[in-house]
Amino acid sequence: MQHKLIAFIGGGNMAQAIVFGLLKRGYPAWQIIVCDPNEERRAVFAEKGIRVSADNIAAVQEAEVVLLAVKPQVITEVCAPLSALDFYDKLVISIAAAISIEKLTALLPSAYNIIRVMPNTPALVSEGMAGLFAKETVPVGLKIFAQELMGAVGKTCWVENEAEMHSVTAASGSAPAYFFLFMEAMQKAAMEMGLNEETSRLLVQQSALGVAKMAVENPQFSFATLRENVTSKGGTTEAALNVFCTQELENMVKQAMLACVERSKKMETLF
Repeated sequence: MQHKLIAFIGGGNMAQAIVFGLLKRGYPAWQIIVCDPNEERRAVFAEKGIRVSADNIAAVQEAEVVLLAVKPQVITEVCAPLSALDFYDKLVISIAAAISIEKLTALLPSAYNIIRVMPNTPALVSEGMAGLFAKETVPVGLKIFAQELMGAVGKTCWVENEAEMHSVTAASGSAPAYFFLFMEAMQKAAMEMGLNEETSRLLVQQSALGVAKMAVENPQFSFATLRENVTSKGGTTEAALNVFCTQELENMVKQAMLACVERSKKMETLF
């Protein structure tokens, strides 16, 4: 991976995941600056040898890559002092949810190369999934850099048009919460059946881990085929799946993801 001086604007959990992931890949600590107004957050990075600052303007002026890792509610406030700076030769990467490139361009008028990224929280354990979008005018080399940067904490994929970022949010950005909800429900049911909390959790989380690994290691099989392979006709698994079908689980999941997309679209108009 090419080494560029990166300024992280915001030092929250996702920024921490990316920075620490880069360090594990051998990225030089001195090539990273993390800006955050919170002294305790800065200390987390400083302990790893990362340069830290509370001065966004100075960091951006020095950087080759600016990664906006702030909540969408504060993106306007954060970018206002930066708007007069020269971004022409800089790569801007935004992981702020629901903030369009059009909005970012309005906030940073001289920013020519902008890439949007929708990561998810498993990046915290280097198993994230990130969707990326950039306009065709962004040079290929910068796209490769952004992809390798996010690849330090998981997998990546590109979408062809920006509107698809809403779908990425529904399919991966918000998805960890869906799985946690399902796991929570399974654990509660197991406990009501008499198993203790620790055993119930172990059974559920290890099963989830194993299923994910089976899916990853068998890309030649569809999810439907993998499901069918563990479902014996007339058996216990089929009995459980019949209840899910009766309760229209598939439609429920679809409606939940559509609600996620609609909220994402709404948020795009709010900030």
